[in-house]
Amino acid sequence: MTKKQFLVVGLGTFGENVAKYLTEKGAQVIAIDKDEKKVQNIAHFVTQALTADATDEKFLKSLNPEEIDVGIVAIGESLEDSVLVTLHMKELGVKKIVVKCINQLHARISAKLGADRIVYPELEMAKRVAEGLISPNILEEIELSPEYNIVELIVPKKFIGKTIKQAKIRSEYNLNIIAIKRKVPYLTDSGESDFKEEINISPFPDDELNDGDILVVIGKDSDVERLKKE
Repeated sequence: MTKKQFLVVGLGTFGENVAKYLTEKGAQVIAIDKDEKKVQNIAHFVTQALTADATDEKFLKSLNPEEIDVGIVAIGESLEDSVLVTLHMKELGVKKIVVKCINQLHARISAKLGADRIVYPELEMAKRVAEGLISPNILEEIELSPEYNIVELIVPKKFIGKTIKQAKIRSEYNLNIIAIKRKVPYLTDSGESDFKEEINISPFPDDELNDGDILVVIGKDSDVERLKKE
């Protein structure tokens, strides 16, 4: 199976971490920045690290952009540079373009230029932190669409000791439980007691919900909000 090829332009905190994570997942990553120090810091993590000005169309063309599966524009300090790189990637045939945006104007311009995905790292993290403070029972949330999410949440107290069928989470909340995470005790090789996480994928209606269980549910935001209030 051919590895996916990614081009990351801009090695600030966001770009650097995206490049490292993609590499850890087995992808081929080309990382670019004007700052030689940033390039040196990431060189041993990625497939190729280059000190260059990615707004130079001739330079980008030399990277065979038509073979790049995803181009990630992670330039945060210059809207002009970000727009130019996005434009060049689109015109040179990069298959999918993701742009880190600093404001709504930046997002609108990037979308008009053909960006396939817009991300606001700081805003998204702020939302996650705020959500965690307001709703501490929510552990993780993955947005599938503007309406539907996959959410991890601690089982509400009113459902502890009940089966999934008795809790009526599907019939009353329109949510589907796709997994249950649970800490279970075990003995280590040294004979000490510890806990490990077990994941019950596609649990049965008669499976019982225990104190401390983490439910992984899929459904609409509005229905998740109702369950959170229990």
